[in-house]
Amino acid sequence: MVNRSNHTEEAIWQLLETVKDPEVPVLSVVDLGIVRKVIIEDENTISIAVTPTYSGCPAMDVIRMQLRILLLENGFKQVNIQQVLSPAWTTDWMSEKGKEQLKAYGIAPPLPKQTVCHPDAFQEEEAIQCPHCLSYHTRLVSRFGSTACKALYQCLDCKEPFDYFKCH
Repeated sequence: MVNRSNHTEEAIWQLLETVKDPEVPVLSVVDLGIVRKVIIEDENTISIAVTPTYSGCPAMDVIRMQLRILLLENGFKQVNIQQVLSPAWTTDWMSEKGKEQLKAYGIAPPLPKQTVCHPDAFQEEEAIQCPHCLSYHTRLVSRFGSTACKALYQCLDCKEPFDYFKCH
C-alpha cells in the first residue's frame, strides 16, 4: 500500500534527490538544478518541470524515465513531466552540495563567477582549479569533455586529466 503522507511537496523533493544524473552519478537532479518546479495537482496527479543542461541533452530521456518510474512507484497514477527551455539552465542553479560532490568525484565544478562567459569566450581561457591536487596550473585540452556540457582540462602539476563544467 502506498503511503499518501509522501505526497507533500517536501516529501516529493526528498524523493527527487534520489534520482541521479546518468552522466554524473554523484549528482542528483535536484543538486544539478534541472528540476524547476513540483506541482501536486491531487492525490493521484503530479507535474514536474525540468530544464536540461542544454537543449538536446541525451541524458534527459533517461532522467524523465527515472522520474516517472519513481513517482508511479510512490503512488501517483498520473505523472506529467514538462521540459522547460526558458530560461535556459545555468550552472548557477547547481547546489553548493552538488558542486562539492563534483569536486570530490574528480570534476572541476563551475567557477562562482565565470570569467569567459561573454561573446569573446573562445579568445581566452579561465584559470580552472584541478580537483585532484588543487593547482591552478592547468590547460585546456578540448572545449568538449566527456559530455558536451563539460570541457577537458589537464593539470600541469599532477598531470591528471579532468572534466570541467563549462559556463552555462
